[in-house]
Amino acid sequence: QVQLVESGGGLVQPGGSLRLSCAASGNIFRINTMGWYRQVPGSQRELVATITRGGSANYADSAKGRFTISRDNAKKTVYLQMNSLKPEDTADYYCNADVMWSGFGEVYNYWGQGTQVTVSS
Repeated sequence: QVQLVESGGGLVQPGGSLRLSCAASGNIFRINTMGWYRQVPGSQRELVATITRGGSANYADSAKGRFTISRDNAKKTVYLQMNSLKPEDTADYYCNADVMWSGFGEVYNYWGQGTQVTVSS
């Protein structure tokens, strides 16, 4: 099995910064795309940013220019640096990863348990 464990959420004032981390562990041969999504209670989970194994990043319009996704393949970890945070960024943030158990090509998708981010004065 594979586990994704997020950390770094919390309460921050508008205009502040937070850095989220997500570490993968378990039966992992290789991790392909990793990403961050967020969800407000009562709403659908939405994309924040994704990053390929080679480092190509993709951002939601709401994240462009303020958030930066990065990863450390050796540590099996993905990060989300969030700057200039706004109250509307308040949500539960979830890590996502496409994981290969072996070199035979099957890819399995996993989610973390989520970390709460609250932006409020």
